[in-house]
Amino acid sequence: MDITVIIFLTSGLFLGWALGANHLGNVFGTAVGTRMIRFSTAAAICSVFVVLGAVFGGGGTAETIGKLGAVNTLAGAFMVALAAAGAVWVMTRAGLPVSTTHAIVGAIIGWNVFSETWTDFDALIKITIGWVLGPILAALFAIALFFATVRVIRALKLHLLYLDAYTRLGLILAGAFGAYSLGANNIANVVGVFLPASPFVEFRLFDLFTVSPAQQLFLLGGIAIAVGVYTYSEKVVHTVGRGLYTLSPVSAWVVVMAHSLVLFLFASEGLERLLAHLGLPTIPLVPISSSEVIVGAVLGVALVKGRQNIRWRTLGRIGVGWAMTPAIAGIVCFFGLFILQNVFNQNVYDTPRYQITPAAAERLGREGLPPTLIARLAGQTFESSAQLESSVASSRLSRGDIARILEASQIDAVRVEPLRLGPKEFRWLTAGQMYAVYRIAGQPFPHRWAFAEALARESQDWRPGADAVLDKPRNRALHDRVEALARLFRDR
Repeated sequence: MDITVIIFLTSGLFLGWALGANHLGNVFGTAVGTRMIRFSTAAAICSVFVVLGAVFGGGGTAETIGKLGAVNTLAGAFMVALAAAGAVWVMTRAGLPVSTTHAIVGAIIGWNVFSETWTDFDALIKITIGWVLGPILAALFAIALFFATVRVIRALKLHLLYLDAYTRLGLILAGAFGAYSLGANNIANVVGVFLPASPFVEFRLFDLFTVSPAQQLFLLGGIAIAVGVYTYSEKVVHTVGRGLYTLSPVSAWVVVMAHSLVLFLFASEGLERLLAHLGLPTIPLVPISSSEVIVGAVLGVALVKGRQNIRWRTLGRIGVGWAMTPAIAGIVCFFGLFILQNVFNQNVYDTPRYQITPAAAERLGREGLPPTLIARLAGQTFESSAQLESSVASSRLSRGDIARILEASQIDAVRVEPLRLGPKEFRWLTAGQMYAVYRIAGQPFPHRWAFAEALARESQDWRPGADAVLDKPRNRALHDRVEALARLFRDR
């Protein structure tokens, strides 16, 4: 791997370290604050389970972050992650449980503004809704769990020694669950911006498991989080554990469990598929603020036990930190990109062209876009997504329609040359997929989606499943393979 790739990835690892340093308090802060678990024990458990959650459960929220802004160069991803990490580090130095989700969203928007790239407001709204619902759900879960736990304890009439032992065990199990959920939900904040420009390729491990490029990034990010947990998290642990509200050991378990459940709800693809299979509404998979959720859970318990003990000044400081974080990250990212581009001569973004080719016009017609608008745009070339958006602004299209026009018209030329295939491609392509590649050998495609459709016409091994939720794992794997081939066959 090129040394510059390693250098650019360091900012993502720094962000992972900052997340670990800041977020152990959200998982084990109440347990450590009540002196039921030692800091070293909490750090060890959190480190293991946060890596497991990142690797095995991080795919869902990463898609949402990717839609918010497709950072398409490693240099650009480096600065986005560095700006977010810097904002988190500043707040961590102040001992505040800041939101890495706020930080990465602010940094991505800073990149979008600098590169004049379309911001997917649907994805932004979904993330914002998660920010609002997260602490509310955590408070409601905490209230319900508190009453249920108190009722069970009274019914069992446990001796204090047994109650103490069960509470410690409960805090360990809830913390492990919370660490797994944290890794699954928040790993997108750490390395999600590197996915479009990922330097890794899919490979088979011991001929048993397929390890995707995303999982390799998630593993690195998870390890960075674990390092942050061990080296710099103790101050924030005490802010959460003792600074906002004094909790009993049982209340601490309630808070950790409520926090863990909320993170899991917004990160679990398995739960999403189960709800879809039962015909129930699914929960959007978005990276939510772990800090907001833990504060919501603490306040839920506080409302039940008595508001007079809430330290409102500490809560105010935390709220100011949440508000400042995205603004700091966005501003730092914007000026950092300027310096990288103009001082260090780094390519911080690739500006794709947009053109309504005949293929794009046909696709937009199938999707129900106004024929008069398609006819007006046909053949035109736009140098940025902002320029194309400005051109259609007078048509009063919905945000979704504009997003469809951008997706259909983006020029990303592919020319299929099977001679470029190497040993690794032969290992992870099926016979049917390889057959399709050779069937379209020599053909040029102006759009990446047109290349994907051509593959799907030639072999069912390239055809995505019809159900967007139930078939998501397979469809994501197909998408990753199409992206890898498109990069290999990119028409230079």
